[in-house]
Amino acid sequence: MGAADKWLLPLVSVSFVSLMLFLSALSGYSASSALFARLPPPSYVRRGAAAPPSFAYLLSGGRGDGRRLLRLLLAVYHPRNQYLLHLSADAPEAERLDLAAAVARAAPAITAFGNVDVVGRPAAGTPMGSSGLAATLRAAAALLRLDAEWDWFVTLSAADYPLLTQDDLIHVFSSVPRHLNFIDHTSDIGWKESQRVQPVIVDAGIYLAGRNQFFQSTEKRATPDGFKFFTGSPWVILNRRFIEYCIFGWENLPRTLLMYFTNVMLPLEGYFHSVACNSDFRNFTVNNDLRYVAWDDPPQMEPRFLNITHYEEIVESGVPFARKFREKEYLLDRIDEKILQRWRHRPVPGAWCTGRKRWFSDPCSQWSNVNIVRPGPQAEKFRRYMDRILEESKSSNSSCAQ
Repeated sequence: MGAADKWLLPLVSVSFVSLMLFLSALSGYSASSALFARLPPPSYVRRGAAAPPSFAYLLSGGRGDGRRLLRLLLAVYHPRNQYLLHLSADAPEAERLDLAAAVARAAPAITAFGNVDVVGRPAAGTPMGSSGLAATLRAAAALLRLDAEWDWFVTLSAADYPLLTQDDLIHVFSSVPRHLNFIDHTSDIGWKESQRVQPVIVDAGIYLAGRNQFFQSTEKRATPDGFKFFTGSPWVILNRRFIEYCIFGWENLPRTLLMYFTNVMLPLEGYFHSVACNSDFRNFTVNNDLRYVAWDDPPQMEPRFLNITHYEEIVESGVPFARKFREKEYLLDRIDEKILQRWRHRPVPGAWCTGRKRWFSDPCSQWSNVNIVRPGPQAEKFRRYMDRILEESKSSNSSCAQ
């Protein structure tokens, strides 16, 4: 087993989790193991241009977010996708082990398909600095290694939740060109130039274990003129080719920008945006993050927490994801019941589930063809929304022009 295979917690029975925690390699990962399950044959999940698309999810949280990540996983789970769960270093090891054990018990399909992993040696939870970007890039590299053929990389936090089923998402994205990225971005940085771009930040969590502070230089640096600075939402949906470009860097641009953004205050709000818009990917980037977010007027640093009063608006929005939610927000229960039709502690039922739906029986404990989907009412709303933003993107000369 190489260094690159020692970074994830394999999802096995509780008694084995502590034995399988690999902490010896800083940059390595270990693919999930299904030691006691009979895996479906590789051809069971069809891949390629003629097959439905698949997604690689990074679900991230911090101390105390283990239960929220498990709920989020079950809300977005589908056998065709790949999932990586990351609890930052401020979470105790016991919580990470509990999460891995809970995921292993959550649904038979998770063990059978072996498509969910938990990061065993996480990045720091520094609120500002490069820890978040480092964790995202490492997770993307791990997902490339774990699955050779997913189509889009999706980042979600423990405060996010889906507004449609994975059948809906896969159905709509089946007609979307797979070279597109979805990044909310702008080059009109305004006040952010002096407060976000020019300050120099050193993230202590990168090089000191157990630290989550950052240090700010007393002097500022000039706004770069070697590339155009773009900023926007830190939550993205990126196509596989673009992720490979950022990770493998067959041109100098991703590495050059990575060195610069290492000392930016909020690099996740600018790195992918700037790489895409300063490269050949500029014409394949849709200026939208596909999230429903409610802001105060004027906007504050963080969006408002959503509650039950937002239900009708989010249903009609047509977007696939929303944020931010509190852990025990009643609106989440309403979304589970009315939109996802998900029972507590179970994955969202889709066309792949063939078991009988009863209060004592999970219909997704049995499955047949995971390559077919059964879209619901939210799929049509999302399709109309997607058609509109793609048309708007085509009508402009370049989505990265502003």
